[in-house]
Amino acid sequence: MIRKALSVAALAGLVFSLSTASYAQCGGASWYGPGFNGKAAASGEIFNENAMTAAHRTLPFGTKIKVTDQNTGREIEVTINDRGPFVGKRIIDLSKAAATQLGFRNRGVTSVCISAL
Repeated sequence: MIRKALSVAALAGLVFSLSTASYAQCGGASWYGPGFNGKAAASGEIFNENAMTAAHRTLPFGTKIKVTDQNTGREIEVTINDRGPFVGKRIIDLSKAAATQLGFRNRGVTSVCISAL
């Protein structure tokens, strides 16, 4: 029984690591910061709008991802530390700093592709 449980746990860990490693998704991106800065994110850490972080609906906290703006080709790396976005078909909410580095902060939204690193 213990051996079977360990096998199931090992298999689940392997499947999870493979699915995260090969994870890719494209869709809308927005950014957030004002009103949330200094408050607890879903991960429990304090949200810092000047850090390179993001919110995603399902990726595990701590996952590092590459975000590529489909309009400009610019790429950044962020760490998932919050949940969201919960608006329309957006797939990711970036911190103010991440949106600034990607170059869409003034527009508010953009189209991106994300992939786990």
